[in-house]
Amino acid sequence: MSHVVARIRHLAVVPIIRTPDSASALAAVEAVLAGGLDCVEITMTVSGAVKVMAAIADSYGDRVLLGAGTVLDPETARACMLAGAQFLVTPSLNLRTVEMAKRYGVPIFPGALTPTEVLTAWEAGADGIKVFPCNALGGPKYIKALKAPFPQIELFPTGGVNLETLPAFLAAGASAVGVGSELVDNETIAAGNYDLISERTRRFRHAVAAFRAQGKAAD
Repeated sequence: MSHVVARIRHLAVVPIIRTPDSASALAAVEAVLAGGLDCVEITMTVSGAVKVMAAIADSYGDRVLLGAGTVLDPETARACMLAGAQFLVTPSLNLRTVEMAKRYGVPIFPGALTPTEVLTAWEAGADGIKVFPCNALGGPKYIKALKAPFPQIELFPTGGVNLETLPAFLAAGASAVGVGSELVDNETIAAGNYDLISERTRRFRHAVAAFRAQGKAAD
């Protein structure tokens, strides 16, 4: 297991930053960091996403685990890596993109949904699988179903993850979860209420800690 995967597993929550522009994306990143999570995924749907990643990498270096999301092709993957992305996330399975990431030793979590897609991505060298859209097939129950035949595969569900479902996803065997609008939504961004984003981040962090504490108590 790479140190990136280990760090993501430790955090258990990857905040997905999908905002209208670069300024709000940078502000959202600062809010998430203030809330206690030092990992962010900047999606390529953000205007100027590559420049945002470069700015984060320059400002924080290894203090922030920086990911690039919604990476659709190998050319975009390479641009993100050059900007400082330490891991890549895709919404679907593109084997050429996986190959590009492996060529440069950058962890990649391609999107997959069916068992065939999950296994194909894993055999292609994926470091883990973004199960998306997970809520479409039952959320935590689907993760549990996938883990039965694939206990060795790291699964990172996205879609339908909130404070209420987080414990169920982790209990089902998810290595970590991707959280988007439940943390950073357009309405909060438009209102400039970044303190709320920090507070939501703290709640997710505390929810992970509470889940793990219950597990230790059960042991």
